[in-house]
Amino acid sequence: MENKNLASEQREQLLETLKARFEKNMDRHKCLDWSKVQEKLEMHPEKLWSLNEMENTGGEPDVVGYDEKADEYIFYDCSAESPKGRRSVCYDREALESRKQHKPQTSAMDLAAEIGIEILTEEQYRELQELGSFDMKTSSWVKTPENIRKLGGAIFCDRRYDTVFVYHNGAESYYAARGFRGSLRV
Repeated sequence: MENKNLASEQREQLLETLKARFEKNMDRHKCLDWSKVQEKLEMHPEKLWSLNEMENTGGEPDVVGYDEKADEYIFYDCSAESPKGRRSVCYDREALESRKQHKPQTSAMDLAAEIGIEILTEEQYRELQELGSFDMKTSSWVKTPENIRKLGGAIFCDRRYDTVFVYHNGAESYYAARGFRGSLRV
């Protein structure tokens, strides 16, 4: 089992990065206080590890909301384009295993599980797009409804012409410009 704790220097560097991003993008989380977010993060080192993995793969995670009932801060990948370190992946393990040749290294669902995050749903993706313009040149796999997945498909989204589009593809497909965005609750 991989150690899911960051060294203190890594932890401090990540917290500085997250704080700077939080303060630069206050429109994403109006009325939230960084000190409370940091306090919550410090109580959950395994979540800091996941946020660090989100950061290392190019996701630029930021707080996008607070769930009062669950007392959790919600982070999404807020990079302008689909995270660079998570592209060229098919949708899930079943799709990966179905490829006879030219297999990608992993799948979006497997990598999300490894990092400890959830792939955004279509609804979450649309919420993200309310906070800015994302995936203007790339696209991102989103959580696919079971009925579509059973038929071999998967869905992805992007933003073009100031509109969010939802498309379909075979789940086994992968492209250099398609990755996935994740969410994490702390």
